[in-house]
Amino acid sequence: MPIALALTVASGFAALSYQIVWTQQAALWLGHDTAAVLAVVAAFFAGLAVGALALGRRIERSARPLRWYVVCEAMIGLWSIAIALLMDPLANALLTLTGAQPHPAWQWGVAFFGTFALLLPATAAMGATLPAMQRALSASAPTQHLLPALYAANTAGAVVGVLAAAFWLVPALGLVRTALLCAALNLACAAAAWAALPRQAAQRVAHGGAALRTRLPWVLALTGLLGIGYEVMVVRVLSQVAENTVYTFAMLLAAYLVGTAAGAAAYRHWVARYRDHDALRDALLWQLAATCLVGTASLWGAAHVKAWALQWLGVGFASALAAEALLAAIAFLPPTVLMGALFSHLATQALRRDVGFGTALGINTLGAALAPALFGIALVATIGPKASLFVVVAGYLLLCKQPLRSPMPWAVAAAAVALAIVTPPLRFVDVPEGGRLVSYHEGAMAAVSVVEDALGVAVLRINNRQQEGSSGTRLADARQALLPMLLHEAPQRALFLGLGTGVTASAAAEDPSLRVQVAELLPEVVAASEHFRRDEQSPRLHIVAADARRFVRTTTSRYDLIVADNFHPARSGSGALYTVEHFRAVRERLAVGGVFCQWLPLHQLDLPTLASIVRSFLAVYPDGKAMLATLSLDTPVLGLVAQPGTIGFTLDQVRTRLAQVRVEDGPAAYGFVDELSVLGSFVAGPRALAAFAADAPLNTDDRPVVTHRAPRITYAPDSLPRDRLLALLRTLQADPAEVLDNTVSEPRSATRLSAYWHARDRFLEAGRDVQPSADVRQMLRQVGEPLLGVLRISPEFRPAYDPLVQMASALAATDANAARALLRQLVDAQPDRPEAAKALQGLGG
Repeated sequence: MPIALALTVASGFAALSYQIVWTQQAALWLGHDTAAVLAVVAAFFAGLAVGALALGRRIERSARPLRWYVVCEAMIGLWSIAIALLMDPLANALLTLTGAQPHPAWQWGVAFFGTFALLLPATAAMGATLPAMQRALSASAPTQHLLPALYAANTAGAVVGVLAAAFWLVPALGLVRTALLCAALNLACAAAAWAALPRQAAQRVAHGGAALRTRLPWVLALTGLLGIGYEVMVVRVLSQVAENTVYTFAMLLAAYLVGTAAGAAAYRHWVARYRDHDALRDALLWQLAATCLVGTASLWGAAHVKAWALQWLGVGFASALAAEALLAAIAFLPPTVLMGALFSHLATQALRRDVGFGTALGINTLGAALAPALFGIALVATIGPKASLFVVVAGYLLLCKQPLRSPMPWAVAAAAVALAIVTPPLRFVDVPEGGRLVSYHEGAMAAVSVVEDALGVAVLRINNRQQEGSSGTRLADARQALLPMLLHEAPQRALFLGLGTGVTASAAAEDPSLRVQVAELLPEVVAASEHFRRDEQSPRLHIVAADARRFVRTTTSRYDLIVADNFHPARSGSGALYTVEHFRAVRERLAVGGVFCQWLPLHQLDLPTLASIVRSFLAVYPDGKAMLATLSLDTPVLGLVAQPGTIGFTLDQVRTRLAQVRVEDGPAAYGFVDELSVLGSFVAGPRALAAFAADAPLNTDDRPVVTHRAPRITYAPDSLPRDRLLALLRTLQADPAEVLDNTVSEPRSATRLSAYWHARDRFLEAGRDVQPSADVRQMLRQVGEPLLGVLRISPEFRPAYDPLVQMASALAATDANAARALLRQLVDAQPDRPEAAKALQGLGG
């Protein structure tokens, strides 16, 4: 028995590790759309159900069930090795079938049936291992003890597998090697079972067909459906409170499995208290309904619980994970303990009626396979998370066979009705004091809101956590379109990956010579972006709701300009947009002379993670460069830029482009007043970037470094964005020779550009500790001399010149002499600019 339990633990460990690996791999093939993600989960469950149902009956009739166990474990290992070896052609086949812009029904079909068929030999064998082990040991232990013990051991192994895969195996080994390690574990389980377990013949079990015509199969199927439905909806709601990283979902799944294992292990204590098996089943059902109701009620306070936990635990990566684990435990542990006990009871009853454990497990898992589509897509879109969770509570109560025996089911039902009436919708939107909620869109994958503060500044948020831009960042967002546009001599077709508020793509579409296409994953973001448009959508702007990775790999179009949004690297799925494979796919979509710009949110990135992204970018674009979108210290955005096949830029070329680009108010309104203001945005060429990222690991589809490293700074920021920006600038040494085309550039171009860069870095350093003040004298004491020093380095650096002119004008109202003195210094520093001289003349200077 101890050896059998150890093998069952190992088998469960491998099974859930596979689920983690295969789900991540399938998302790379099929996209992170809700239809694709949930279809893969459903396909995994469906494969388990097919194996338990189809092979379970053969195992029940077999006199040698140990052989079945050995063969199933070996099949899992061997087929997993085959999947690892055939990964690329299989992925390409599924991508080809899916297409760039699939209809949701077609995408669901390809995702479900494609992954179902691909994984079936392994998942079917997984579904049969537990029934085979139960049959092999059936003569050595009582059913009511053996079955719950095996189920608990298997689920406990699954807990360890989930946590090990997310926190250790995948980050250290990568997806393929993790799968191969699990395959070796399966093969070891097969060998150990054959060598160590007794091979005596087992008594054949006659299949109880009459029992299948009772309520038992329906109860098994519906409890599987409701259990996974509860999990799907709780995860959906907590995504608005938790950080939505790879670790978040590992903690949630682990908590669910811990409770299930504990419930199975404790089942014998429930059995000892009840002689009537139907009474025990009804008691477990109404108690499960009650705990699901309590778990649902706890979700309204989830944000407060997390805040309290962080306040008590302090700041740190472990503390943040502990806070999310607490949320998971409150919502999942009480219900899942009862779920584990209930399944153990139903499976034990099935064995006593000669139904067979494999059949019972298969029916239950088949119900679970239906839950992702029913709850995750259909119900959440039609009735919302709150009503969907009350459907779970009602479902468990309706399964009670004799509810009149006890008043408790009726009490739970009354409490559920009362809670449904008095509670608000299960949504979390932080509205600042004096602000308002402008719009809220509940989608299958995320909740998208637009919130205005008291000053009328609107912010777009995904799941109340991830800020996707605001009306206050319009200038910065537009610059992220204009900078790449100004680096191409005459772009005609542009592709933007990610929409956000839509300001970036809309700014590009203002140019009548440019046709713009946008791929945005969330339809709700597309709807919310309408609030941020100044005018009606340009006919040259075409938005498609599609996964960016899949769209790039499946479209046949080529683009002069591809601009990728600054995706939050820690959020689930975003790390896949920074891999070598994705950058390579983007390169294949560039037209001759095309420009690719990948924006990176440095305010959401630590420097080691940034180094991995940079090295991955350079692996595809060895001549890549880096530039800053703005001079913001609080929200710095770094751009990685590549133009394969070109040498560099000239000041004349950029000057010509500034005259050609036609956007509302002109490029000068966005800070692009001359050619230096464009090329002055560069901070590094390929040599400097290569030196910065030399020791960083590549971020690849197989080894998702960013996915596992980026969340750490999200959970526990260890520095301010401005500190990381300044540290990066001190590390990078820009060389004009790597940016300019020296074959045709003016002789003084390199000197002017180098001075501009030096001035920019000094400007940012000077702003590091500035405290904003409405008192112009106080501001001048902080920035006056530093900004004049910047102008002495490069008189052409307008971001230092313009603020001083404005402060001189404000100072003139109270101290004309001080204003004149400042203006004279500006005239001396930049005699070619008229603003200071004109203001000085107005003051009689």
